[in-house]
Amino acid sequence: MSVNLTPKELERALRERSPEAEREIRSLANCSRRRFLSVTGKFAAFAAAAGVFQPHAFQLVEAAFAAPTPGAADVSFRFAYVSDSHLYARGMTHRFAKAVLKAVEDVNALDPQPDFVLYGGDLAQLGRPDELEFGQQILKDLKAPVKMMVGEHDWYFDMGEKWKSMFGPDRYSFDHKGVHFIVLNSVVEKDFWTANGYSPEQRMAIVAGLDDGRQSRFEVGEEQRDWLKKDLAKVDKKTPIVVFSHSPLYKYYEPWNFWTVDAEQVQALLKPYASVSVIHGHTHQLLTNRIGNISFHGMLSTAWPWPYAPQGLPKLTLQMNRPDPFDQLDGCGDGTVDVLKSGQVDKNYNLWDRNPRSVTYAELKAGIKGGGPSY
Repeated sequence: MSVNLTPKELERALRERSPEAEREIRSLANCSRRRFLSVTGKFAAFAAAAGVFQPHAFQLVEAAFAAPTPGAADVSFRFAYVSDSHLYARGMTHRFAKAVLKAVEDVNALDPQPDFVLYGGDLAQLGRPDELEFGQQILKDLKAPVKMMVGEHDWYFDMGEKWKSMFGPDRYSFDHKGVHFIVLNSVVEKDFWTANGYSPEQRMAIVAGLDDGRQSRFEVGEEQRDWLKKDLAKVDKKTPIVVFSHSPLYKYYEPWNFWTVDAEQVQALLKPYASVSVIHGHTHQLLTNRIGNISFHGMLSTAWPWPYAPQGLPKLTLQMNRPDPFDQLDGCGDGTVDVLKSGQVDKNYNLWDRNPRSVTYAELKAGIKGGGPSY
C-alpha cells in the first residue's frame, strides 16, 4: 500500500527516519514506471535539503529492484550477495564500514527476503581477528541466513585460523531447492613465506598487494580438487550446480592475480554437468564470462571498484564506466541472483550510484554483450 506525502511531510519524515518514510520507500518495490518516476523525483527534489543523501549520489534502497526482473515467472528462488568489504577495525564511521552497513540495509529491505545471503570473501583487509569480529558484528544484522566464503585478505595473517573458528570450513557444499551449491577456497598460494622468514604481518601485506611479485598465483589446489571430485560424484549430472569462488575460476589477468592457476582442471570437473554457474568476487567489478557449459559472474565490492585490466577481459562483459574518484560509492554495490527453474541464473547488480544492471542467462546463451538498462 502506497503512502502519499506532501513534500513538506516527506522532508520531515526523512529527517526523522519515520515509519511514513519507510513505507514510502517500500512502496516502490513493485510500482509502475510513472509512480516510480514521480516518487523518486519528489525525493530527489528535497532529499538533499533534508541532509540525507548527496544530490549526485541519490538512490533509494529498493530503486535498483523496482523494475520487473526479466523472466520473473521462471524464477525458482533468489539469494542476495555482499562482497569484498575490506574492513579495518576502525569503528562504524569508517567509510568501508558505512558501505557494508548500507549493503546490509539494502538486503534487509528486499521484499520478499532472499533465501540466503552469500558473503563473497575479503570481509577483512589485513585478516586480523578484530577486523573479522567487526565484520561478523555487522553481518549479524542481516535478516536472511548467511553463507560465508573466504578471501585472501581473510586468510593469510594466520592462515585462516580465526576465520574458520568463526565461520566454519573454508570449503563446503549444500543443497537448496534442487540446486547443489559448492563453496571453494580458490585463493590457495604456494608457500613463499617460510624460506624467506616473513612474519605473519609481512605475509599478509604481500598477499594484500595486488601486483606484488613475491607471491604465487591463486589456485584451488590438488587436495581441494580431490574433495570437489568426491563431492560431485554424489550429484546427478542433470542437477543444477552453482559454485562460489573468491577468485575467478578462469584466467583473466595474471599480473594482478585475477587468475586461478588450475582453473581449467576445475572446469573439467564441472564439464559433465548440464547446468553450471560460478559466482566470484575479488575483482570488484561487473564481469561476465561463459566457457563451454559454465557461466561466470563477477560480484561488486562494497569498498572500492578496480579498473578493468588492460587485457584478458571476457568478451561478454559490458564494461562499467570509469568511477568518479570523488564519490566513494560509485562503482560499488551489492545485488541478487535469481535461480531459474532450469537451474541457470540471472544476475542482478545493484550499483549504488548508477542504474541497476541484470545479466540474464538468455543473454549469455545467445552470446549477447550488453543489453538491459544503461548504467
